[in-house]
Amino acid sequence: MDIDVKSLDGKKSGQMSISDSIFGLEPRLDIIQRMIRYQRAKKRQGTHQSKGRSDIKCTGSRLYRQKGTGKARHHARSAPQFRGGGKAHGPNSRDHAHSLTKKFRSLALRHALSGKVKEETLVIIDHFTAESPKTSLLWNQFGRLGIMNALMIGHSQLDHNFKLAVRNIPNIDVLPIQGINVYDLLRRRTLVLSKAAIEVLEERFK
Repeated sequence: MDIDVKSLDGKKSGQMSISDSIFGLEPRLDIIQRMIRYQRAKKRQGTHQSKGRSDIKCTGSRLYRQKGTGKARHHARSAPQFRGGGKAHGPNSRDHAHSLTKKFRSLALRHALSGKVKEETLVIIDHFTAESPKTSLLWNQFGRLGIMNALMIGHSQLDHNFKLAVRNIPNIDVLPIQGINVYDLLRRRTLVLSKAAIEVLEERFK
């Protein structure tokens, strides 16, 4: 399919043909959901920890004699039913990550990209460059393009002035093409790709 290419000034600078196998799929929400779950689980620290009864420091001697008291039979005060005792079935430190095949992960990315095209929230910019590292100038350019909440994916080496100018703009994330991922794609309303980023994607998914 063909899609318009714009400059940061908001002017049309031509057209570009993009691959239907990457941007023209019918988005499958179940595939995207599994990928989001995979990414979120992988980011969890897993440092939650509670003390079980074996972790409680207290005397291990019997509280009272076994028979003749009219009370329930108990042993150590570290049992969960006592104040200060260990927690029964509490959380333990663990890794929450689970596996997804490389083929599935690449499929999920293509479905997420196709979803942006279907929603008409994909914008292609010829170059991510700025003459000076002034945030106000770049913000005015984004206003002309209608970019208010976006993920911008550029070449592997981003322009230095552009990086400095964009970092103070709220709700705008900038990543090199190596960092493209499904979760960040869906966090922002608009996806802005440079021509160089699209060429790398199409080479990657050949």
